[in-house]
Amino acid sequence: MQTFALFVVTAVAEIVGCYLPYLWLKQDKSAWLLLPAAASLALFAWLLSLHPTAAGRVYAAYGGVYVSVALVWLWLVDGVKPTAWDMIGTGVVLSGMAIIMFAPKVGG
Repeated sequence: MQTFALFVVTAVAEIVGCYLPYLWLKQDKSAWLLLPAAASLALFAWLLSLHPTAAGRVYAAYGGVYVSVALVWLWLVDGVKPTAWDMIGTGVVLSGMAIIMFAPKVGG
């Protein structure tokens, strides 16, 4: 559960780091948003480094959680309710994340 929670916080940091420049580029918001965006992306990179397993495995598993958090963001921030297909896809990627992160490891 701790691994999953860390992935969720990591995903929020990445999404915020990408969403703020989007606001600047597409919605004519202040360029000052780039400063917290850069800080959020630095936080994202640091959070990914906190996992004790191989980096490639962490990045692969993180992708599943990122998809899930992005769909929650879609709903809460963009106001677009995810479809049943979005939810099925979320189940698939979270299953993949669980297999990658929690299966018995052979050779590291």
